[in-house]
Parts: sequence; C-alpha cells; structure tokens
Amino acid sequence: MLTIAISKGRIYEEALPLLEQTGITPTDDPKKSRKLILDTNREDVKLVIIRATDVPTFVEYGAADLGIAGKDVLLEHGAECLYEPLDLGISKCRLMTAMPRDVMAMPRRVRVATKYVKIARNYFASQGGQAEIIKLYGSMELAPLVGLADCIVDLVDTGNTLKANGLEPR
Repeated sequence: MLTIAISKGRIYEEALPLLEQTGITPTDDPKKSRKLILDTNREDVKLVIIRATDVPTFVEYGAADLGIAGKDVLLEHGAECLYEPLDLGISKCRLMTAMPRDVMAMPRRVRVATKYVKIARNYFASQGGQAEIIKLYGSMELAPLVGLADCIVDLVDTGNTLKANGLEPR
C-alpha cells in the first residue's frame, strides 16, 4: 500500500491533475467528500488529506510513504531527515519580508511577525541582524499596522494584500 499525504487547499487542488497524469484519481469527489483518507482508482494507493504543516511529520514517522507540501513547510519543519525528490512546480509563491511603505529603513533590532519562526530567525541571523520573532497564525499584515511588529515574513502570491495594507517587500 502506498499512502500519499497531501496538504489541503491550493496544493491539493493543483496536485490532483498531476496525480491523474500518473493514473491515480480519488474514487470520491474531492470537492464534495469530507473524508480525510481517500481511496483511489488503484487499490494500492490511498491519499491522506491533512494540514500542510503535518505532511512532513506524517512522512517522517511513517504514517505516509510520501507527501506533497510546499517548500515553506519543509524549511520550517526542519526536514533534514526527509528526501525531497522533486519540485512539482505547483502553488508558486514567494516568502518575503515586508514593511510599511513609509518606513525608510529596517530598525537595528527588528520585531518580526510571522508563522515561519525558524525561517525568519535563520534569515535575520544570516544578515547579521537581531530580530525578535513574534509567532502569529494569520493576518500578518495587521502586525505593523497596529504596532505589534516592525515587519512581517510571510508568503506572497500576487502582493495585493501587502499593497492593500500599505506594506511593501524589503
């Protein structure tokens, strides 16, 4: 039995056509089913639909044989014990630092809001800077607007949310 862990949402939706190209399709309609373990047209393949951050853990501990997740998830997980055989080229976005437009320079000791604590810490350390990292789970763009943080580290697709909230990449 081959068990494939796939992160919910955009990656799942973009991975389905790739799986179909390899001859693997879920037997239940993935848009209507609430099942988290999906049978496929192949008796020897199952799909496990889970949160993105859990995919490396399922693979690392053997609950899944392989997983489909974003690079951000692998980097944040610290997946040194996992092998990344292929970049599927799906769900492309950028992980970046952003600050309010009207702020000219990054403070010497910066306060950073992010859900990517490990990645942010490593980035600022590699730049020789000191950073206080504040873990948030969503709506990063609010942090600089309400004075919680100087900047954010977050995934950006189009950049429209940054612009709408007066932030720009740095």
